[in-house]
Amino acid sequence: MESQYLKRCLGSCLKKGLAEVVEHRPADPIEYLAHWIYNYRRILDEEEKRMLERIELEQEREAALVELEMLRKMKEEELMIQRKLEEQRQGQLEQEHEEWELQNEDNEMLLQQKDQEENEKTIAELTDRPGAPNLTRVEELDENGQFESIADLMAEAEQESSQLI
Repeated sequence: MESQYLKRCLGSCLKKGLAEVVEHRPADPIEYLAHWIYNYRRILDEEEKRMLERIELEQEREAALVELEMLRKMKEEELMIQRKLEEQRQGQLEQEHEEWELQNEDNEMLLQQKDQEENEKTIAELTDRPGAPNLTRVEELDENGQFESIADLMAEAEQESSQLI
């Protein structure tokens, strides 16, 4: 019964202490064993403390890995959101550009209509003189004997004046 108690309580301590004595072969093995047993509890406490620290560090490492994975996912999500925003912005710019082009085309058509209306004005409207005949079109013979309208003549005159300038 007493041997089982000693085995259970001091077995591993004495085994390790005697192994240290055999390994180091000190001049006074009893004193060495006494100091070793005296420090044994402190060593066990330090080992237990180191073990707890390792466990804590491992848990912190796992938490850091989880956090790193979460940050990576958040970064991917942020990039995906940025891409969607950029696509929306690009689509909006294209739509605005198309609207702008349509508006420019409409403006050009209006300007062409106004130019046509101005070209179709009568001589009285062009000269702004009272009593001038209200002719919609005056045709003249050109050098080749073909009929030429006043609008064509005015266009030619404008071209010639722009070339002179």
